[in-house]
Amino acid sequence: MKNVLILGASGQIARWVVQMLADRSDIAMTLLVRNPGKLSGTEPRNAHVVIGDVLDKTLLPQIMKGQDIVYANLAGEVDLQTEHILAAMQATGVSRLIFVNSLGIYDEVPGAFGEWNRTEIGQYLPPYRRSADLIEKSSVNYTILRAAWLSDLDEVDYETTGKNDSFKGTEVSRKSVAALVTDIIEHPEHFARGNIGVNKPNSDGDKPGFM
Repeated sequence: MKNVLILGASGQIARWVVQMLADRSDIAMTLLVRNPGKLSGTEPRNAHVVIGDVLDKTLLPQIMKGQDIVYANLAGEVDLQTEHILAAMQATGVSRLIFVNSLGIYDEVPGAFGEWNRTEIGQYLPPYRRSADLIEKSSVNYTILRAAWLSDLDEVDYETTGKNDSFKGTEVSRKSVAALVTDIIEHPEHFARGNIGVNKPNSDGDKPGFM
């Protein structure tokens, strides 16, 4: 049995992951959500819901115990949230972390799209950069996913780039990112201690096609 803790489980990517892992007899999911109103009410049998906050210093270590993989899909004060996650992982001996971050934190997005991206979200990126730095300096076996602009297309079509590579494309579907997360959960050796960009192939342009 593989135990998976999903932080931010009511998010759109995370909901795809839960669906993809639904009713797997070899996987048990713990879903941490702040707002139960965002739940579908049809969570699978292999999922246990916990209402709470990543910043709860008592709750997080409690639900972290016995987990094999932590998957975090958060927003806002992600650097502070990351500090709490890493501390809880260290305290409970959990080592595998999958963390969805953002494109642009290394100014790795080239050309006109890079300029557009900086204008649109550049002011929000510093906490995401600090989050990535904290994770990379830690002892956990991490995978950081820097996702392109997210679409709601019902498709799985993605490619990846390395940390030191120029970012490709402009967009990717939430379902595609979820499929990559699911693959790493199923095969934890994939992208171990990796920091990768995720985009839809051949989606280059000055901005995402859906904008």
